[in-house]
Amino acid sequence: MPPHVAPIIVQQPNTDTIYYVHPSEGPNLVTVTPLLTGSNYLAWSRSMKRALRTKNKFGFVDGSVPIPPMDDLNKNVWERCNNLIHSWIINSVSPQIAQTTVFNEYAIDAWIELQEPFCEG
Repeated sequence: MPPHVAPIIVQQPNTDTIYYVHPSEGPNLVTVTPLLTGSNYLAWSRSMKRALRTKNKFGFVDGSVPIPPMDDLNKNVWERCNNLIHSWIINSVSPQIAQTTVFNEYAIDAWIELQEPFCEG
């Protein structure tokens, strides 16, 4: 009689969670054209919001997904998502603007830093 082998159970990832990152998503995946140059902030912002909402990641820049405390079990996945979104922002602005946002630790800070000087009204 053959040995009893437990069946392999493959769990499907929860794609609805804000922390889900598809394996094909990388730092250069979200592209917003044209790049933010300053005078086109409103159009760029709307396009970027659409792109982030499509990826279920807008909460990282609007503040609805707060920075977790150091002992939070989701801290590592939050940081991965934050870094990915920050990369998307950096790659969607002109090189001159990217030089300033690259020093932000959090995507929300980069988002606010871009909003303050370029947003009209």
